[in-house]
Amino acid sequence: MSGVVTLQQQARALGDPTRHGVFRYLADAGHPVGVAELTAHFGLNHNAIRQHLAKLLDADLVVEGRMATGGPGRPRLVYEVDPTAESRWGVTGPYERLSVLLAEIIRTGETPREIGRRAGERYRSGTATDAEATIVEVAEAMAREGFEPDVRRTGGRVEIVLQNCPFANTAAADPQTICSLHEGIAEGVAGPDGPVVVERLEAHDPHEAGCRLCLRVEHPA
Repeated sequence: MSGVVTLQQQARALGDPTRHGVFRYLADAGHPVGVAELTAHFGLNHNAIRQHLAKLLDADLVVEGRMATGGPGRPRLVYEVDPTAESRWGVTGPYERLSVLLAEIIRTGETPREIGRRAGERYRSGTATDAEATIVEVAEAMAREGFEPDVRRTGGRVEIVLQNCPFANTAAADPQTICSLHEGIAEGVAGPDGPVVVERLEAHDPHEAGCRLCLRVEHPA
């Protein structure tokens, strides 16, 4: 939507019970959600779900992205709560989650990577047992934090290019903390004994983005 969206406009968009349900589902999902998942959950057809999503997009309550899976075919459209809507309407967004993790680093004295791993373990679904599903889960965790990941795979090597840094100013001031924290999150999602190993996070200028999360598939198909 062009111009400034007011709280009243957002409240009107959420006034429809089904639309509010879609918004809450996206907020609680913990990962970017596609139309097929929403239609299955709400028992509505694709057009109805798309109409509700369009209203939420116009109200700056959700954002639309594309999720590459690393396989053939076009990236699928996915939706998640707009970061600007965090701390409104009962939603916790990436900036608030980051502040909680930073506070945990200070409180416990543990390293950012250790705190990130523990957070990543909480994001792990427990249902991703093969490499492809694990790669998707790691990418979804990065998308949830606002990094706009693009998955690129060559054989057993995978790069998840982070096309946006939502914490650019903070990362520029303290890249060691912010980058180590998110590298740890990726490691926590992948797990210590899973089919995918997080090798490193190649950090670039956060204002230009393009950081690369390098993964290795242990047993390529």
